[in-house]
Amino acid sequence: MAEGLIPIGRFSRMSRLSIKALRFYDDQGLLAPAWVDPASGYRYYRRGQAARAEAIRVLRAVDMPVGEIRDLLADDDQELIGKRLSAHRERLRARLAEQERMLRFLERLIDRGGDLMSDEVTVKMVAPVTVASLTVRAGLVTIGEAVRQGFGTIIGSIGTAGASPAGAPFLIYHDVLEEGAEGDVEICIPVTGGMAGSREVPGGTVASIVHRGPYAEIAPAYHVVTGWIEENGSTPSGPPREIYLNDPQSVTPDELLTEVQFPIEGDR
Repeated sequence: MAEGLIPIGRFSRMSRLSIKALRFYDDQGLLAPAWVDPASGYRYYRRGQAARAEAIRVLRAVDMPVGEIRDLLADDDQELIGKRLSAHRERLRARLAEQERMLRFLERLIDRGGDLMSDEVTVKMVAPVTVASLTVRAGLVTIGEAVRQGFGTIIGSIGTAGASPAGAPFLIYHDVLEEGAEGDVEICIPVTGGMAGSREVPGGTVASIVHRGPYAEIAPAYHVVTGWIEENGSTPSGPPREIYLNDPQSVTPDELLTEVQFPIEGDR
């Protein structure tokens, strides 16, 4: 064993990283030990590696993904490093703004006894619609990015096929998205013409309500509609849909309009 090497236990205390974390960062290619005993597999580090360990610890403390940390630490271009840090800073600011908005929403929900919906549930007939669609597997954390990418992919396919969008885009939730569980979400854009690969979403009777406000605050709309269905003895006949009635690029989050539809059996 070379001189000046520090056992993993001592290096853990120096770096304020647990032994488990050090092993993980080694596996991820972030912080390899200076030497590994071939007989015991025990890891040893050099004192000079403490600075890299501290950088990793701080970056993980501000929720930078491991892959991005790997790229940042591998880069010698200070300008590019600065850009990477600025991009992550903006993500943190956006996340903080979203969390603050959710806290304000929670306060209003508590103040109003859990009822934020001023509009009544309406029952109506909707016509079948031909859509270009893409089904993605996503969870509560990943749904936003999956939908953004999915809509981009579909728009590209529509353009390539020479078709045109013909209505408000919407999602069909084939599964319930729960904490720690993923489900299938179908991203749909109505189209004109006989676009290859398109499909028809069936029409029928729906129970509907329009939510006004940020997408992240839409949960009460679902509660109201499902409560109405139960109270009125109706039966859901298909997965719920979220129809986006205006463009998030042209209105503020508080002005967003989203229609929540639950297909139900029969006419009312």
